[in-house]
Amino acid sequence: MKSQESARPLALKLSVIALMGAGLLSSASVWAQAATETTELPETSTVVVTGVKASLIKSLAIKRTSDQVVESVVAEDIGKLPDNNVVEALQRVTGIQVTNRAGGEVGTLSIRGLPDVQTTWNGRNIFTASGTQVALQDIPSTLVRQIDVYKTRDASQLDTGIAGQIDVKSLRPFDFKGSKVSISARETYLDPAKKTNPQLSGLLSNRWDTGAGEFGALVNLSATKTKYRNESVTPGAMVPFASPNAAEDPAGYTPLQRIFDNNIWTAGTHTGLPMAAGSTLNFDGKPYPYYLARDAVFQSDVEGERKRPAANIALQWKPNSDAVYTFESMYNGYRDKSFNRLLFSFVDWWGDLGSNPAGTITTFPGTNVIKSRTVNNVYGFNSGDYTTSATDSYVYALNGKWNLGDRLKLDGDVSYQTSSYHSEFTATRIDRVAPSINVNFNDGSNNTSFHFNDDADLANPAKWNVAQFYDNANRNKGSAATANLSGVFDANWGVLDTLQFGVRFDDRKASEANRTQSGTLNRNLASLGAEYASTNANFGTAISDVPRSWVEPNAYYIRDNIDDWRKLLASTDPNFLTTDKLSLQKTFEIDEKTSNLFLMGNTRNELFGHRLRGNFGVRYVKVKTDMTFYKVDASTKAVTPSSASKSASKLLPSMTLIYDPSKDVVLRFNYGETLRRPNFGDLNPVLQLGDDVSKVGYGSGSGGNPDLKPTHSKNFDLTAEWYFQKDSAVYGTVFKRKIDGLVVGLRHRVHVDPANDPYRNSTSGGDHTNGYDYVINSPVNASDGKISGAELGFIYFPKGLPGLLDGLGFQGSYTRLTSSQNVPDANDAGVIVTQLETPFFGVSNRSYNATVAYEKGPVSVRLSQVWRSGFLAANEAALFANPIGIWRHPEKSVDMQVSYKINDNMSVDISGVNLTNEMQQQYYHFGNAGNAQVSNFGTVQIGRSVSAALHWKM
Repeated sequence: MKSQESARPLALKLSVIALMGAGLLSSASVWAQAATETTELPETSTVVVTGVKASLIKSLAIKRTSDQVVESVVAEDIGKLPDNNVVEALQRVTGIQVTNRAGGEVGTLSIRGLPDVQTTWNGRNIFTASGTQVALQDIPSTLVRQIDVYKTRDASQLDTGIAGQIDVKSLRPFDFKGSKVSISARETYLDPAKKTNPQLSGLLSNRWDTGAGEFGALVNLSATKTKYRNESVTPGAMVPFASPNAAEDPAGYTPLQRIFDNNIWTAGTHTGLPMAAGSTLNFDGKPYPYYLARDAVFQSDVEGERKRPAANIALQWKPNSDAVYTFESMYNGYRDKSFNRLLFSFVDWWGDLGSNPAGTITTFPGTNVIKSRTVNNVYGFNSGDYTTSATDSYVYALNGKWNLGDRLKLDGDVSYQTSSYHSEFTATRIDRVAPSINVNFNDGSNNTSFHFNDDADLANPAKWNVAQFYDNANRNKGSAATANLSGVFDANWGVLDTLQFGVRFDDRKASEANRTQSGTLNRNLASLGAEYASTNANFGTAISDVPRSWVEPNAYYIRDNIDDWRKLLASTDPNFLTTDKLSLQKTFEIDEKTSNLFLMGNTRNELFGHRLRGNFGVRYVKVKTDMTFYKVDASTKAVTPSSASKSASKLLPSMTLIYDPSKDVVLRFNYGETLRRPNFGDLNPVLQLGDDVSKVGYGSGSGGNPDLKPTHSKNFDLTAEWYFQKDSAVYGTVFKRKIDGLVVGLRHRVHVDPANDPYRNSTSGGDHTNGYDYVINSPVNASDGKISGAELGFIYFPKGLPGLLDGLGFQGSYTRLTSSQNVPDANDAGVIVTQLETPFFGVSNRSYNATVAYEKGPVSVRLSQVWRSGFLAANEAALFANPIGIWRHPEKSVDMQVSYKINDNMSVDISGVNLTNEMQQQYYHFGNAGNAQVSNFGTVQIGRSVSAALHWKM
């Protein structure tokens, strides 16, 4: 066969690529990856890489030798990923999109637009507390040797995660030939916090030959601390107002009075009320003009400190050439303290607009949407919100690999993990009525600007009254015991090369508990003492023209003296509980047992004289979920438990075909089925209710659904790779996901009797004397969807460049996505009245990354940009007149890293993230209604970061 391949002309090879390219262009899609050689690297071998070029080359080798569609990020050296954290390292992987940058890191990651990612550590499923996923940010990059992103799965892999699987691999002692010591220190400067932040890590590993076989031990420790600041400016939701001309207003309305009556207009219309100038609403059958404006403006200034301690240990024993045993354990910790200094002001007061109300507003040309306005005697509040949270996650695992004769290999794994999350939230509000506020809802840069006529009083404690205090806490716990046994049998039965099989059992437990209370103090802030007031400074200088400083309750001091503060609240409010009487009430407990069986055959054959191989398998999954829920009576505080149980099973087939039309070109087709299980919190039917603060005639609330079923996805991938020269390749894919049973929220209206109404004594909403109506949003399997697209990626290191240009390389990728799903829309009675067709949340139609890499001698440089187009981020609550969709503007980040190798043992690097200091902006839009100018929404200042690191090893 080798002679046949060498005789095949280059023209045929190019024609194969040309045909693939033509097909991709005709379908607006592109190709992805495959493999020409199936030679697998031994489990315990490691290719030592020391630079960005070597890291990219290693990722190509993994791609080429994998049956599945895999993208990999490989550490450039021990504990040294190409980026400061795991998620940022993944943002340059083809098909991955990231967003929600805040606090010096990325918050959200999706694969091909879908956020449902199965995260594993050395192949084992891991999670945080009662959740079904883990935050990848919690895994320090210094503990990672390799990250594999599986976009397709075969029957031997876990069934969950319809977006894909991310497997994080840690180091083991048998990865090294002998002893190894490594220390890394990094200092990162974050803007706008203007703080420096340390990161330390160390590794110690060794292996020994003894009479009982070979032993190895490894310890890897890491600790990071980050002081951050997040700044944002946001206008409120859009609501209707009466005309500024009294002669045009219906009876009972004053100029520019807010229209609350939802019998006049339909709250939550998805396209919002018409925005054309002269639009009308009917009052008693007669049309009257109305105007649209925001009901509020607010600023959020979050100061925080985040710590992440982590540890990994691994012990290995190889008694002979046919057995290897590995014990490993991982600890991830997370600590966060944040102080949110919030300034909030209404801008919809109508009591004092002067003799010329029309002169207090301007509108966007051709619309009835108010662009700017001046309002007198407006109510507002500042709030000192303090949140502490802590996570502790542990994984313990024992693995054994055995060769039983020449034809059978077994892999056994048992693991136990436990994870807990605890948070406490306190918020103290101070309020006042300001003489006047002037707001420009779009100052020309899609930002909101505003000022009070007494901005100086914003920082004067004597001008503020201490109002409400909120005191909440929650605790989530989770654990799992897992046993797995799998094997590979060298069948050699005709076209059947090997037979893989396995059985897996998992017992997952999860629980949640919380508490909530509130009270009112009604004291002047200055009367409490200077220690109870705090003032921020230099807010949002890069965002817009807004107040730069204001006073708020000192949340640090209040939390440090929380016992005295709760006693003070209890002295004015007899229903407020002091510290010694507080406890958390469990809300649910879940025990979920999962059984898995799989069987897969691997084949090898020839087609037209070239290798054709593949695998065909099926995975059987059975899940039994036992649930207990706890309802607290609003009147008596008595706790009533209820229980439910459900079972589900599924056969999930998979198929992979891999064809090598030449030695440098690989084609692959994959089909597989995956599941997304319901979040545990979505199963809890106990209602969580919110008061009718907007006075629309009903409150709001949420409640889970214990009858939720897993979401099911059928996945198709067609991929290709061309390794046109050593260390370089172009690769792509066209793919489609058909998803059934997506979980979406569905509204229905319920009446809550006074005994169960937590707001029966409320004065902020309507009359609760005889109970009250609440519109409840509950999750249901009522949507189907599909997402399809194409990817194109390349890695290219030109050969024969002259002089200093030698060592230049390029990496890049482009992703095109199309998504749609039907979302049922119900009226307040819970009756489905229409089906909306929307894209998936978080899906950008286009995204790309582009990297220029350079490596020559001791110098390594990487300059990259990632970009994604605008996307639907979420839906607004169905209570307002704005278009319901909240869209993000396009987002990008320009990053750079420069490394210098001092000697074989020591190197330094300097890196920067978001060097162009991009902001994150949103706007309301649905269908043809709303746009970034007329219905702009919030702006978040992301900030840039710059870091310097020193690495030493021996």
